[in-house]
Amino acid sequence: MLGRIIFIACFSMLATGLYPQNKATQVVINKQLADSTGIDRAEVVEFAKKFLGTTYKHGGIDPLTGFDCSGFVYFVFKKFSIQLPRGSAEYRNLGKALKPEEFKVGDVLVFYGYKNSSQIGHVGIICEANGLKSKFIHSSSGKNFGVTISELGSEHYTRRFYKCIDVIR
Repeated sequence: MLGRIIFIACFSMLATGLYPQNKATQVVINKQLADSTGIDRAEVVEFAKKFLGTTYKHGGIDPLTGFDCSGFVYFVFKKFSIQLPRGSAEYRNLGKALKPEEFKVGDVLVFYGYKNSSQIGHVGIICEANGLKSKFIHSSSGKNFGVTISELGSEHYTRRFYKCIDVIR
């Protein structure tokens, strides 16, 4: 309850110009905007980034041996007690598709497969929200071959994009 009161007070002061908006202020506000689950979206991304460079391994869910895309997403969210599907295909009917202007850090991007444009074949986590130009962290079997950050706006991912879902709320 106290967190909500602080958030409302900070938001009111920002809206009226009584509180200067700077990086420190934004950090406080972002903390107050943690979802009702109590999970801080920035913490999810910070945790995911610890595994940048971890090798790709088909069927992998362990940072010591490697991750596939859904294994990586599964592993990251499991740390925050959010149970997600183990396979990327299972994301087809999961959640409600968000509009690009609704994308947030920590949301999951769902893609069609590289070779099969009718089946879901890839997932990642938004680490910089900017609509269809968002950046996301994922385990790639492509040239980066492991956990990397890519841009949704690149041709490779734009043409394969299926939907974005909020798994934290």
